[in-house]
Amino acid sequence: MNIKITQANLNRLEKIFEEGKYMLRFEKGTFTSGYCVLEHKKVVVINKFLNLEGRINTLLDILSTLQLDTTLLSPDSLKLYTQVQENRNITDAENPSSEESA
Repeated sequence: MNIKITQANLNRLEKIFEEGKYMLRFEKGTFTSGYCVLEHKKVVVINKFLNLEGRINTLLDILSTLQLDTTLLSPDSLKLYTQVQENRNITDAENPSSEESA
């Protein structure tokens, strides 16, 4: 997804998690992917040493895998969340997994 690497866009992404009742935590740790999601507790832990671009890309990756209750999102957050989900669907259609093609 094409999103400018700015602090304002990072804040917009963080707001989606907040409105979706997920707690974002930036902490140090040995994360292979740069983050860890605890689904049952609705906690997302992100490597605090990631730069701005890394944080934005990580949040986009996580958002594309989560199914949030869209009724909780503000109109601006819903628009961005929908764009992330649509981008995921396009990417999935372009790159079918090996299970689907087998």
